[in-house]
Amino acid sequence: MVGTMAMRTWIEPVVAGSQVASAFYDTALLLVVKNYYNQTNSTAPSHILEDAQQKAVSNFYIIYNLVLGLCPLVSAYGLTKLGDRIHQKIPICIPLLGYLGSKTLLLLLILLGWPVEVMYGAAAFNGLTGGFTTFWAGIMALGSLGSSESKRSLRLIIIELVYGLAGFLGSMASGYLFVGFSDRYQEGTVLVCCSIACYVFCLLYSIFVLTVPKPTASCPDKAKSAEEVGELPEAAVAGSSQPSESSISTPISPSKLIIILLFVAAILYDLAVVGAMNVLPLFLLREPLSWNAVEIGHGNAAGYVIFITSFLGVLVFSKYMRDITMIMIGVASFSAGILIMAFVRWTFLFYIARAMMLFALIPLPTIRSMLSKHVEGSSYGKVFVLLQLSLVTTGVVTSTVYNKIYQNTLDWYSGFCFILSFLVGCLCLLPLSFVAIKQRSTTGSLEILTE
Repeated sequence: MVGTMAMRTWIEPVVAGSQVASAFYDTALLLVVKNYYNQTNSTAPSHILEDAQQKAVSNFYIIYNLVLGLCPLVSAYGLTKLGDRIHQKIPICIPLLGYLGSKTLLLLLILLGWPVEVMYGAAAFNGLTGGFTTFWAGIMALGSLGSSESKRSLRLIIIELVYGLAGFLGSMASGYLFVGFSDRYQEGTVLVCCSIACYVFCLLYSIFVLTVPKPTASCPDKAKSAEEVGELPEAAVAGSSQPSESSISTPISPSKLIIILLFVAAILYDLAVVGAMNVLPLFLLREPLSWNAVEIGHGNAAGYVIFITSFLGVLVFSKYMRDITMIMIGVASFSAGILIMAFVRWTFLFYIARAMMLFALIPLPTIRSMLSKHVEGSSYGKVFVLLQLSLVTTGVVTSTVYNKIYQNTLDWYSGFCFILSFLVGCLCLLPLSFVAIKQRSTTGSLEILTE
C-alpha cells in the first residue's frame, strides 16, 4: 500500500506523455506551415521559392513564438500562487487543458483547410492557460518537494532525462507518422491525433492518479549536522525558523546576491540556447542540407540524446564536483557544439556538433536545484515560475531578434546566429564565476552554501 502511494507521486508519466505529444505537434506544425507556404508561392521559380518560403516560415514563427511567450505573463504567476494556496496540481492541469485545446485547433486547420494564421489564436489560448511556463514550474515544484537537498540536482535531472527520452522517441516516430499516413489521410492528421491522445492521457493521470508528495523531513537534521561540522546552517539560507549559532551565521545578503547571479546566468544561457534552437529548423530545411521530414525527425531525436548524456554527467559529476562546476561544464559543452554548428555544411558535421553538446542540459536544472536551496519549500512554485517567466520573456525577445538576424544574414552567412549564441554562452560564464567567488568568500571554500 505504501509503495502504491509512493508511485502515485511520480510526475514522470505526465512529463513523458506531454513531451511525446509536444514532439509530434512540433514536427506536424513545422511541416504543415512549410507545405502551406509552398502552395502559396507555388508559381515562383525554385530558387526564389526557397528563399520566400524560408522568410514566410520564419515570419510565422516570429509571431507565433511572440504570442506563445507573452500570453503566459498574464496568467502564470496567478496560477502558481493559486496552486500554492489551494492545490499544487493546478499549475499542471490548467496548462494541460490549454495544450489540448490548441492542438485540437491544428487538427481542425488541417481538416478544414484554414489558413495557418489560426495558429496564432491557438498559441494565445495555450499561453493564457499558463503554457509551458506554468506547467514546467509546477513539475519542478513537485519534483523538489519530494526530494532531499543532497539528491535534488539528481532528482531534477532525472525528470529532465524522462523529458528528453520521451522527446527522442516522439521525434524519431514523428517523421515516419507524418510521411507514412500522408497517402491515406491529409498530411499531419495522424500525427496531431496522436499528440491529442497523449495530452488526454496526461490530463486524466494528473487529475485522478497523481498525488502531491509531502516535503522530506530530513532538512532539519541536515541543518543540525551542518552546524555540528561548522558549515552554514540551512536555516540561515532558507530563512526557516530553526535557530542558528551566531558564530557561524552570515548575513542573508550573500544568498540574495547568489540568487540574482543565478537568475542572470540562467537568462543568458537560455538566450544562447533558445536563439540557436529557434533558427536551427529553418537552417536544416534550406541548402546545403535541405532535409526532409524523416531527416528532421532524426535530427530532433539527436538533440534529445543530450538528456541521457547530461543525466549521466550529473550522476557522475555530483559525486566529485560542486553544482557550480557542473553548470560551467554544461555551458562550455553547449558553446563548443554551437560554434561547430555554425560551420555545418554536411549531415555528419551536424551530428558532430550535437555530440559536443552532450552536457548542454546540465545548467538549467542544476541552477533550479541551487535556487531551491536558498528558499523555503513553500516558495518553490513562486521562485520557479518567476525564473520560468524570466526565461520565457527572454525567449520571446530572443526568438524575434534571432529570426530577424537570420533573415538578414541568410544570403551572407546562414550560420551567423550560431556564432552569436557561442559568444552569449561564453558571457554566461561571468556571473557563474562570481557565484563561485562569492561562495568562497562566504564559506571559506568553493562548497555550496547548504552542502
